[in-house]
Amino acid sequence: MNAVLSVKDLHKRFTLHLRGGLELPVLRGVSLEVQAGECVALVGPSGQGKSTLMKCLYGSYQADRGELWLQCEDGEPIDLAQASAQQLIALRRREIAYVSQFLRALPRVPAIDVVAERLLEGQPSAAEGADPLDDDAHEHALAAAREQVRALFARLNLPSGLWDLPPATFSGGEQQRVNIARGFVQPARLLLLDEPTASLDAANRRVVIQLIGEAKRRGSAVVGIFHDEEVRNAVANRCVQLVHE
Repeated sequence: MNAVLSVKDLHKRFTLHLRGGLELPVLRGVSLEVQAGECVALVGPSGQGKSTLMKCLYGSYQADRGELWLQCEDGEPIDLAQASAQQLIALRRREIAYVSQFLRALPRVPAIDVVAERLLEGQPSAAEGADPLDDDAHEHALAAAREQVRALFARLNLPSGLWDLPPATFSGGEQQRVNIARGFVQPARLLLLDEPTASLDAANRRVVIQLIGEAKRRGSAVVGIFHDEEVRNAVANRCVQLVHE
């Protein structure tokens, strides 16, 4: 069975320019595979490179050495370590979703549109150059996307009074639910979860567990960091230890 994600001999270090160019190795020869429908949890003490690995997979950090093969939905594998910025942007629209502990959203954009935009980006028409001046088509697609987002917000128990407000003023738990909705609203080939249940109460943690289970059943390959052992035990098929020698 071909892996959706195959990491081979990944190395990443950081140079501390304010410390005389001191080099800090973070990832040293990391290798792992993740199959479709499998959730792999990254475990190990803080500072061992778990979040760094996630950011390398998402393309936020460039690997120093190694390979990061993603088997795309169209059957063509791509090495994320060698992908161009344009390729990474396209992959993030339709193949890769990332839920971190922090919500990054444009000011004054309503929460419902923060999530709906993710859904619109992933539609084939967006990638195939649909006429951007076709206002009727855009409004129809936006209305359908917002309806889907409303259902997800309701499932995540986000108060309806917040849906049309910018999330910058939301509480940490409310922002996290918007972040989760953005990551799960569209099926992704590779789903990256960095502490997705941080700031959530027990009821919403259970919703996230359900969403991860549904993503796995759809065939997503999931890589996650779960400090909450209850969540990790509920969703992870296996754990990969990251520990420096």
